[in-house]
Amino acid sequence: MDRFSIVIQRQEQLEALIKEWGFLPFFKNGIAGFSIEEMTPPELLFGDEMENGPWQWKGPIIGNWESAYGKFFQKKAGYISLEWLSDFINWRRSLYPLKKETKDARHIHEVLVENESMLSKQLKVASGFTLSRKKSKFNPDDSTERIVNKKNGMAFDALIAQLQMGTHVCIADFEYLVSKKGETYGWGVARYCTPEAMFPDLFPIKEKVDGRTPKQSRNRILDHLQGLFPDVEKKKLEKLI
Repeated sequence: MDRFSIVIQRQEQLEALIKEWGFLPFFKNGIAGFSIEEMTPPELLFGDEMENGPWQWKGPIIGNWESAYGKFFQKKAGYISLEWLSDFINWRRSLYPLKKETKDARHIHEVLVENESMLSKQLKVASGFTLSRKKSKFNPDDSTERIVNKKNGMAFDALIAQLQMGTHVCIADFEYLVSKKGETYGWGVARYCTPEAMFPDLFPIKEKVDGRTPKQSRNRILDHLQGLFPDVEKKKLEKLI
């Protein structure tokens, strides 16, 4: 299927594409045409008052349990089908082993494992981060002095993105605010989960990938993508995965 000729207009169409390709970034990346953003009419991408679009379909698609969603592609969001998720985890966790993540990142992961799934705001607070995105705050011992706020909301966002790149964390759902009329609104708050809690049948990974090494999983993914997009430079595909 030519990615340049596809126009995404229905949720079922998007789900079929995720299953066919196995990997589908939401936003533009180094591969022209290989994103939901580029294949969706601009007026539909984030939906409007009359009709939902790919942005609103994220939760329902995740809820069908046929793909994982998270910031997997250069710290930008996208989908991976269950068919390819085990190999992807096998490869990515070799690049971003949990033991080499920062102490704060490991703590976020520990809190999430303990609670199984948590909304972004809940996980921030429980992990000791503030909801504020300000990088500095007043010193409680001297109200005229500002000090570095290392556990601000931006720091958390960077760490949770890093954990998703390592496939240690994925997004289980999006929960929306509800108006007095009972209608949902806003961008939706991410509910985080670990792949182990969300897709327990995929573990232990080594068994699910038939004993393939991380590099063998990487090559298998790369061969698959090269077969789908033979016109794309190999280096661009390597960078994406």
